[in-house]
Amino acid sequence: MSEKTNVITIDGKEFDFEKDLNKDQQYFINQIRSCQTKSANIKFELDQVSASQEYFTNRLIASIKSEESVSEEAKAN
Repeated sequence: MSEKTNVITIDGKEFDFEKDLNKDQQYFINQIRSCQTKSANIKFELDQVSASQEYFTNRLIASIKSEESVSEEAKAN
């Protein structure tokens, strides 16, 4: 049975998280992991917001064009 280890590779060199790294280095790695997770979550949310913004922008444009069309028809009659 193989033991699963938490190995970090930095500049091509492997480090066992628990055995090879001191507490400060472990802290830095945990901070980096946290930042990566937050970055991925923010990108996920930004994708949602961007899609919603595009949807509402398109709805606004369609609404304005519809009103302009009705207004032009009323002027023609």
